Amino acid sequence: MKVCGFTFIRNAGKFDFPVVEAITSILPLCDHFVVAVGNSDDNTRQIIENINPEKISVVDTVWDETLQKGGAVYAAETDKAFDAISAEYDWCFYIQGDEAVHEKYLPAIRKAMSDNLGNPEVEGLLFRYKHFYGTFDYVADSRKWYRNEIRVIRNEKSIRSYRDAQGFRKSGRKLNVVPVDAEIYHYGWVRHPRFMQQKIDEVRKFYSGISADEAEQKASEQEFNYSGKYDALAEFNGTHPAVMKQRIERLNWKVEVDLKKVHMKPKYRLLYFIEKTFGVRLFEYKNYKLLKK
Repeated sequence: MKVCGFTFIRNAGKFDFPVVEAITSILPLCDHFVVAVGNSDDNTRQIIENINPEKISVVDTVWDETLQKGGAVYAAETDKAFDAISAEYDWCFYIQGDEAVHEKYLPAIRKAMSDNLGNPEVEGLLFRYKHFYGTFDYVADSRKWYRNEIRVIRNEKSIRSYRDAQGFRKSGRKLNVVPVDAEIYHYGWVRHPRFMQQKIDEVRKFYSGISADEAEQKASEQEFNYSGKYDALAEFNGTHPAVMKQRIERLNWKVEVDLKKVHMKPKYRLLYFIEKTFGVRLFEYKNYKLLKK
């Protein structure tokens, strides 16, 4: 069994992406790793090259600035990295530049890939998600955040990144997947408020089509205010991946939150109550098809 990891990134230093931690967290499972490095305003390429030159290859890309609807440019960049993976690899492990896998999950992931290698019906592996918010001490606790997503796929190029690169589809249909007893830790909403605001303004260009000048002006004028911008939060009492240790130690900002407060419209409060009481998330969107065991 051979495994190749892949991801895309641009302006990793400028927006403080934990892409080094992301790649390093799953590198023990990968025989090789492909990174699509977009045209950047910083030293992103050097950052990637310094991780593990013997195991990582870089694909230089230019982002299509016209793909400004629904984050489609992220799917396009994901596909560029995926397409650069040669046919010798069986599984492809996708991770985004603000995600990480705890080392405690690596044996279970390896076993799931091995156990399902000979079953062609299984096209991908499904992971649970933990979304951190503000600091490393809080996790998002509402239906606004997706609970599961595909991160390991077959090396079949008919599989394409879907919409804004949240998941994958094959020839337009949902992938047949099995769950893995493992979580992806998502740190996209844990940054210094200045970096967070700059990232949001950059992302908006690829969703709403505002100009780069407008985004730059917004970023220079303000810092993101985490307080009151969440639906519901819960305290995180577990441990973070070892690769995140230095990043956590240099945290230099505070976020004031009230874990008792829930910021939701009445209908979402009801759905939130049902989920917390009965453990069922009604009307949940699922971009995958779970195979029966």
